[in-house]
Amino acid sequence: MSVNVISLIIVAAYLIGMLVIGLVVGKLKIKDSEDYMVAGRRMGLFMVAFSLSANNIGGGSTTGVAAKAFGAWGMSAIWYVLAASVAMIPLAYFAPKIRRTMSLTIPEVVTRRFGAVSGTFTAVLNVLALFCLTSSQIMASGSVVSVLTGIPLNVCVFIAAAVTIIYTTVGGMIADQISDTVQFLIILIGLAIATPFVVKGCGGWSAISAALPATQLSFTHIGWVTIIGYIFNYFCTFLSGPEMVSRFESCKDEKTAVGASFLSAILMAAMAIFPTILGLAALAMKDELGLTPDKANTAMMAVTNHHAPAVITGIVSASIIAATMSSADSNLLCMSTILMNDIFSKIDPNLKKAPDRKVIFYTRLCNVVCAVVATLIALGNVNIVTMNTFAFAIRCAGPFAAYGLGMVVKKAVRASGIASIITGTIGVVIWQVLSGGNFYLGILPVVFGCGVGTLTFVLVNLIGWKMGAAPAPSAYPED
Repeated sequence: MSVNVISLIIVAAYLIGMLVIGLVVGKLKIKDSEDYMVAGRRMGLFMVAFSLSANNIGGGSTTGVAAKAFGAWGMSAIWYVLAASVAMIPLAYFAPKIRRTMSLTIPEVVTRRFGAVSGTFTAVLNVLALFCLTSSQIMASGSVVSVLTGIPLNVCVFIAAAVTIIYTTVGGMIADQISDTVQFLIILIGLAIATPFVVKGCGGWSAISAALPATQLSFTHIGWVTIIGYIFNYFCTFLSGPEMVSRFESCKDEKTAVGASFLSAILMAAMAIFPTILGLAALAMKDELGLTPDKANTAMMAVTNHHAPAVITGIVSASIIAATMSSADSNLLCMSTILMNDIFSKIDPNLKKAPDRKVIFYTRLCNVVCAVVATLIALGNVNIVTMNTFAFAIRCAGPFAAYGLGMVVKKAVRASGIASIITGTIGVVIWQVLSGGNFYLGILPVVFGCGVGTLTFVLVNLIGWKMGAAPAPSAYPED
């Protein structure tokens, strides 16, 4: 019981700290709508890099990785996060181009290049996905608080939602990135400190490895096809992910955007090993801990609680909540920005000319309304994995080529945008159905959908160039 009390104090201190960050930043740093939505485009290397990393490290990358290591993946579970690290490297090529667009959102760039229909379609896909992602992260945060405290799950979901709403709504992107930095440091330091305690408590790494089958200790147990598939999956979702793009747009210059990509890759690679080791330690000690395959999601906390001091367990508990909240706040802010910038402004064009104070007020109102709706969705007990899979699929596959290649292919014709968005979206839905929760023919649905959209983009452009179609307007305001 003492462990739970100490853990609860640490988690409560963390939640209060997030609220303080939001309130202070909102009071001192938010001067106009650009401050609120993209941090005034003045964020430095370390702040952006930590924020990028925190957004990629959610509950699936902590407790989820440990569960995979405890299960069939073994040591190769490290690739669930390491693949994301590798995917950040080619993203560095696109990062300065993203910054150069000087946009607020992905749909804004798509609209600029390929017209209002393409941009609106992209905006709708993004908002639907962000609703699902925000819901799943609020539910995950609430679940951790519930397990830790014994408070009913529904109450804990409301607590997690309230904290997320307040510091995101008040502080905007600046508070979001500051809290992301704090959150990632909590995740990294908490797991880095806990892991040696757990390994020592289990008798050392030699004892852990001796208790496991050789296949569980293989870094490539899941196979290179799956590993490469995950790398492509992350690259696709990063390039067309609103929360990633908003971080690059917040950079003070293009050079910072490139550096942040590489630094984020290093930070995520450093984090990948810890939950993997904890999952393997739990597997080696499963009989002592009373863990069965159906309890894989509790493996990391079970082995940490058993072998680490109470304070360390509390820090790890806070790190898991931090991992989920770091994604929830970004998804929420991106959703509100897209609604204001790409949907409501088309319904009421006067919003584009509205005073900053009014824009900030409406965006904050969107935050609250969206968070409330997302919380209600979370309380509907929808499967989190299913919700996340659907969200990442629909937000990435369609807009991937129109946005990513739209910044690179200067002579792209207008029809290539909407055509690639439609076929990419249809492709990912079909492949998702064929996969039935797995990877049909070893190909992830998002990768297949992005591939279909890219092929469509190329073919339509080849046809358009042959017919003499004029290039679409540039993605960059200075051109």
